[in-house]
Order: sequence, then structure tokens, then C-alpha cells
Amino acid sequence: MADLKLLALDQDDLGIISAHMQDSVFRVGELSYDARHRQFTAVVNRFVWEEADRGRKGYERRRSVISFKRVEAVRSMGINRQDAEGVYCLLAIRFEQKGEGPDGTIELTLAGGAAISLDVECIEVQMLDTGGAWATERLPAHPAD
Repeated sequence: MADLKLLALDQDDLGIISAHMQDSVFRVGELSYDARHRQFTAVVNRFVWEEADRGRKGYERRRSVISFKRVEAVRSMGINRQDAEGVYCLLAIRFEQKGEGPDGTIELTLAGGAAISLDVECIEVQMLDTGGAWATERLPAHPAD
């Protein structure tokens, strides 16, 4: 399979990236915020959902990077930022518009009630696979409450 390269400039595009990033796992040490360039980046191990229903035995994860541009502020809840080896699972990415303009907050919803909020000037998100694919037998599951 070819590496994915996606760009989001609106909420519909962001929904597509969110679907591809669902169940990605990352360490706190793989998050970075460059305030000078107003960019927040996460290096993740992405579950390859687009191949999961092809009838093959086993599943795949890929190394991917997601970058959020035009970020004005970053906040987190339920994340120990001092534990660089702490592992988190991304469930969804959503955008909440502030008013009539393009600015708002992108929220990365994580398993266990944790979240990362990015105040952005507008939606500008890039996601790309960087290689490093490997097989996994585990299909992510989301038990109903």
C-alpha cells in the first residue's frame, strides 16, 4: 500500500484525517510544539484502518506524522507531560469554531478522558505516513459503555 499524505483545510477534511488517525498511539516525548513557527506535531504509530477490512489475516500499523499549523496555544488535560514514555491513544480529532471567522479550537480526544486542545487561527493540518510499517494481530476495540 502507498503511504498516505493528507491535508485538511476545513472541517470535512479534518474528519477524514480523524478517521485515518483513530487508534493511533504515541508517547508524550513524540509531541512537540514550536511556538515560534506556531506548529504542533505528533509522531504516532497509526492503525491502518483503510486496510483492516480487506479480508487479510492480521492488521498493520505505520509510522506517521501529523502537523497542526497556525497554532496559537496548546493545552492538555489528563496527560503527564513529565513522563516522556507515557503512551496515549488518539480517538478523534474535532474542530470547534469560535465565531464567524475561521479560528477555533482543534481537540484531540484521547482514551482515558485525556485531551489536547489547540487554539488555531484556522484549520491547516497535514498527515503523512513516513514509512516503518509492521504487522499486528490486534484490532483496536471500543467497548460500549
